Amino acid sequence: MKRLFDFTAAAIGLIVLVLPLVVLWAVVRLTSPGPGLYWSQRVGKGSGLFPMPKFRTMRIDTPEVATHLLENPDQWLTPVGPLMRKLSLDELPQLWSVLIGHMSLVGPRPALFNQDDLIAARKIAGVDALRPGVTGWAQINGRDELAIPDKVALDAEYLARRSFLFDLEILVSTVVPVLTARGVTR
Repeated sequence: MKRLFDFTAAAIGLIVLVLPLVVLWAVVRLTSPGPGLYWSQRVGKGSGLFPMPKFRTMRIDTPEVATHLLENPDQWLTPVGPLMRKLSLDELPQLWSVLIGHMSLVGPRPALFNQDDLIAARKIAGVDALRPGVTGWAQINGRDELAIPDKVALDAEYLARRSFLFDLEILVSTVVPVLTARGVTR
């Protein structure tokens, strides 16, 4: 049921949002050199890698590490990057990843391929058995502010509690943090 819901919601979302997605892509392209989309290697179900699309919010010469590991991360942002990140608009292309089955609407946020500590902790907790999500339990309970052990504990709690109703609760609860940019550090 979860996969059917994800596929249907992603398909409808992509159809409804096609014009805003094109506009956002154009804004990124017109305000900084480089492609409108950035394909990031992320860790998916079973710790396998998959390419995850995002609207590009950072310069093309940015080192490929988690933003919090960059010295002075603001220097790497594109002109529209801060606003797109604050409103989570850069995440909208991930509906494609949901549609093709690399991601779910709800699950642990996908780690970067080089976040070895997060990947190892999730594997120990059994969280790597889940398809990563566009949003998740940890996402609505702290986002970027969470330390890795806290994030993994929330991911493990999601694993234990997962259900269609819990997913719906998380989806509804995602709206307020996104609209208020609560928990976003960059």
